[in-house]
This record gives sequence, structure tokens and C-alpha cells, in this order.
Amino acid sequence: MSSETEATLRRLQLGIKRLIDIIVSLALLILGVPLWVALAILVNLSSPGPILFVQERVGKDGKPFRLYKFRSMTVAPPGSQPAGWSEAEEARITRVGRFLRDYGLDELPQVLNILKGDMSIIGPRPPLPSRAKHYTERQRKVFQMRPGVICLAAFQGRRSIPMEERVELHVQYVEKWSLWLDLKIIALTVWKILKREGISQPGQATAQEFMGSHS
Repeated sequence: MSSETEATLRRLQLGIKRLIDIIVSLALLILGVPLWVALAILVNLSSPGPILFVQERVGKDGKPFRLYKFRSMTVAPPGSQPAGWSEAEEARITRVGRFLRDYGLDELPQVLNILKGDMSIIGPRPPLPSRAKHYTERQRKVFQMRPGVICLAAFQGRRSIPMEERVELHVQYVEKWSLWLDLKIIALTVWKILKREGISQPGQATAQEFMGSHS
């Protein structure tokens, strides 16, 4: 297959990916209204603060955007800065927030990001600007695609593996991307969420085996 044909096929697949993103997000937004309302009430009752957590992230082509989540933690003290995962942040997670995280429901508002064109259902997770500015040339490959709500590292125990390895998984996703890979990631992520596994469990070997089987 010529490089021109491969490029055309990739553009076609990306178009299909975007169409799927829009259809699924609209369905979740419209049909999930009762769930949205129920979750908003639970978050509001869990602790004082806004219902949504809004944070600047870096997306496709290195452009910043505002990412939305249901708030799962108590409000950070004034003047605190976004940082890597820590025991202090773990302690701020509310009981409602723990439930939301265990089942991935805190990410639901990101359907708004998808409809706006900031994100995709599947893709590399968008980094904080403070982290993105330190990316190497290779790591900046992640900005070739829209960031995702679900990523390859999501079912590998994304907080249990070092940041560099997480970013490498995102780069590999971009390099080996196909619609088939997206389907595999969705299936495996749903399985992990239903079993409540992979949120903070080691899974590096699984990640490498998974990518190796797709290459």
C-alpha cells in the first residue's frame, strides 16, 4: 500500500472516529439527563463547592482547552497548585467522589468537550500545561490527535505507573492508532470498570503485551 493510500485511509478512519464521537456523546447527553441530574445532586451534597471541576489542559496541536469533570474531591486550599498524585490529594477524595472514580462517572461531563471538538472518546490523556512544556519531541506526538476520555493507560493502573511510562503509552497509541485499536481499548476498559480493576493496580506488562499484539 502506497503512503498516499495509507494517508487517505487514515483520514477516512479519523472522519469515522469523529462521527462516532459526536453520535455517542449526543446520546449520552440527551438520554443520560436523569443520571446527570442525580450525579450533580450527589456531588453537591458530598461537600461544599462547585458541581463541576474545570481545569486547563493541552490538546490537539498543543492548544489549551478547559476540561470538565464532576468534582470528586473537596475544594483545594487557596493558592494550591495542580501537582502529581499524592497522599494528600487521595485524602481529599469524597465518598461520592470515590464512587464516581471507581466507575468512571466523574469523566461524564467530558462529553461536552467531545462535542466542542476538544476531545475524543478514545485518545491520549491531555496533560497539564506545566507538564506539556517539558515534553520531548517524541512525547509531543500525542498532540497529533485529539485527547481522549479513555486512554490506553486507563486499564493499566494509570496512577500506579510512572508518568514517563504513561506518556509513552500515549505516544504508542498515536503511532499505532486504528479504529480496531479503539474498539479493543473500549472493550477492555469497560471490563475493568465493571470488575473495578485497573484503577490503581500495576499493569505495565499487560500494556506492553497489548500494544505488541496490535503491532
